[in-house]
Amino acid sequence: MNGGTWDPPRYKVAWKLPFIPTEQELDALIAGALIPLFLYLLLCFYFSLFPANFLTNSIKATFKDLFLFNLDIDFASGTVRVTPEKGSEPRIFKISEKLLNMLSKLKSKSNSEFVFGKSLRARRRLFQKQRATLARKLQNPRLLQIHFHTFRHWKATMLYHQTKDILYVMQFLGHKNIKNTLKYVQLEEALFKEQNEEFICKIAKTIEEAKELIELGFEYVCEIQDAKLFRKRK
Repeated sequence: MNGGTWDPPRYKVAWKLPFIPTEQELDALIAGALIPLFLYLLLCFYFSLFPANFLTNSIKATFKDLFLFNLDIDFASGTVRVTPEKGSEPRIFKISEKLLNMLSKLKSKSNSEFVFGKSLRARRRLFQKQRATLARKLQNPRLLQIHFHTFRHWKATMLYHQTKDILYVMQFLGHKNIKNTLKYVQLEEALFKEQNEEFICKIAKTIEEAKELIELGFEYVCEIQDAKLFRKRK
């Protein structure tokens, strides 16, 4: 080119805000799945995991070493440790006794080193097939917009709605950069801005009364004349 230089243009990917389904739609997908896909989706639902956290076709794992690739389940303590991937932070979660029992049964029945299938692609095809069947059965095409990563987006949005603590959500997701977490603030505001702003108010004068209100889902507001005020949406 006559000794000239050429700088290729640089393009930035236009990121879209993710689709957030209802909890009932996610419940329907999980309930309609067969084991082990059922347990796979439950883990995505509760712990907001990436599909890459699970066994892939390039990594083999058995229950003797790692129950899942990047997902170390300790049946003795009832915890799951998530190894960092995609530049995220390591995390640890407590597993409910019910889910732990289901995973333990799957462990005892597994005769293969591939716990959730031989590849992520095969697992995704199975999920898409069951998703399409359920969408037709329930006559709900919105289910077709749900992917494995949708569970993570839903969990993060609901966590921010419940806590209004963006740093907690950031830690739960394992994000290193809060910019990756801030999109859930926008999603939460869009989904719940029309929500009923009427509240039930309660007063607690003792620690036990405050504890009971928190267990019922009430959030602390302020303290007036030695009485703590709590509220919960109707």
